[in-house]
Amino acid sequence: QVQLVESGGGLVQPGGSLTLSCAASGLTFGSYTMGWFRQAPGKGRESVAAISWSGGRTYFADSAKGRFTISRDNAKNMVYLRMNSLKVEDTAVYYCAARSGTSPSNSPTTYTYWGQGTQVVVSS
Repeated sequence: QVQLVESGGGLVQPGGSLTLSCAASGLTFGSYTMGWFRQAPGKGRESVAAISWSGGRTYFADSAKGRFTISRDNAKNMVYLRMNSLKVEDTAVYYCAARSGTSPSNSPTTYTYWGQGTQVVVSS
């Protein structure tokens, strides 16, 4: 049974930083492209970042470029999202997702497995 478990969310002030973690189990982690998505209240799910199975290729949404970093540790079955210079508009539930394709993808429909999400609130 595949499980993706996110952690690291919380309340942070504007300009602050958070690192989200996603622990994967039940799949050959090194064969999967991993993505981070988010969903704000009343909005659809949007891509934030993605990383190829090897870590050699990444994708970032325009809103994340220059502020967020995605990384993975295949030995630990973990993927991370480091978020700096957080803004109020980054407030959302953040989801980790896995797809068997080799290329990072920003389309949620291409991802097979999803975590339950972790809440990030950016507020003063």
